[in-house]
Amino acid sequence: MSRRLTFLFAVAAGAAIANLYWTQPILNLVAADLDAPISTAGWLVTVTQLGYALSVLLLVPLGDVLDRRRFVPTMLLASAAALLLCALAPSIGVLFVALGMLGVTTISGQVLTSLAGDLAADARRGRVVATVGSGTLTGILAARTISGLVAGTAGWRTLFAVAAGVAVLLAVLLRRAIPPLAPRTRMSYPALIASVGVVVLRERTARWTLVLSAIGFVTFTMLWTALTFLLSEPPFGYPAPVIGAFGLAGLAGVLAVQHAGRLYDRGRSLAATGAAWLLALAAFGCAAFVGRSVLLLVIVIIGVDVALQGQAMFHRARLFALSAEARSRLSTALSTSNWVGGAVGSAAATVLWPVGGWTAVTVAGMVLCCGALIVWALGRRGPLVVHPAVPDGR
Repeated sequence: MSRRLTFLFAVAAGAAIANLYWTQPILNLVAADLDAPISTAGWLVTVTQLGYALSVLLLVPLGDVLDRRRFVPTMLLASAAALLLCALAPSIGVLFVALGMLGVTTISGQVLTSLAGDLAADARRGRVVATVGSGTLTGILAARTISGLVAGTAGWRTLFAVAAGVAVLLAVLLRRAIPPLAPRTRMSYPALIASVGVVVLRERTARWTLVLSAIGFVTFTMLWTALTFLLSEPPFGYPAPVIGAFGLAGLAGVLAVQHAGRLYDRGRSLAATGAAWLLALAAFGCAAFVGRSVLLLVIVIIGVDVALQGQAMFHRARLFALSAEARSRLSTALSTSNWVGGAVGSAAATVLWPVGGWTAVTVAGMVLCCGALIVWALGRRGPLVVHPAVPDGR
């Protein structure tokens, strides 16, 4: 994994994950152009996310049994076709189908992250995985801003057409750049899918890591969902574009991921994980006193984002160190637990807000951080300790 290849992986992973978020800021433009109610257009994002979740479960594990030099470019070309169909969609129904296909095919980032773990030397795996992961985070943050700018000036169809061209270009570049690499294992497809659970059950460290990661995503998504409620109501009362601008504070998480990779390579990931949860706990404590202070709110966002994105990187690198033959399947397990955690977090914010508003959310955040610290304290000297992987994964 040279620096150039690592950078290419990061760009490709960011471009892939951005496909899930293009439509979020431009639903009103799409609805108006296709003569559809905005309530119907709102389901476009859901269809894309559901397609992606299905693909993570059914296609990402194939990275352990296929030649990824062909698999990754093939999926990029498939996503380019789906993006082009989005650009040409004559009706809202066709767009639903196209976005579902886009969600299913835009898994290159997941496969590339696992591949980066395979290609990186043990001493640099943390930094390499962190760099590719930071590309993913940057893609998520940049997608909404780019979408609004391009769609607002050149139309939403141009946005999807440009994204299709980028996907084709990346497919060509990655086909040339990815070195030949034999599949890690050979098994039938049904056995491969079933083995995702087998790998998790076999590895105690994986189970404990997945629990911590899921708690992190519950906490993270709950905060960001509640932030929308907080900023749209008095005393703030901000419009949607201003609320979206608060997401720029999430760039601090990209820097945190880079530093977390270095800490992992130095063997300090377990101690740093505990420190990250303490930082998140302190940030939620400060959140209770936000009041009318925008500055304090931004500090809280940065604190939570740095803490939770940093420890998320530790979890991914820890899982990749468990088994050289099953990294794609472990990535599937991690993504699934994170998606479940994210859904629970959004639901928790929605339920807590009518009951106790921002105070209820901050208290719940502190409770979750304390729970994660208990799991970390119990596991830091045993279940969370990674033993070096050997070729057969035992």
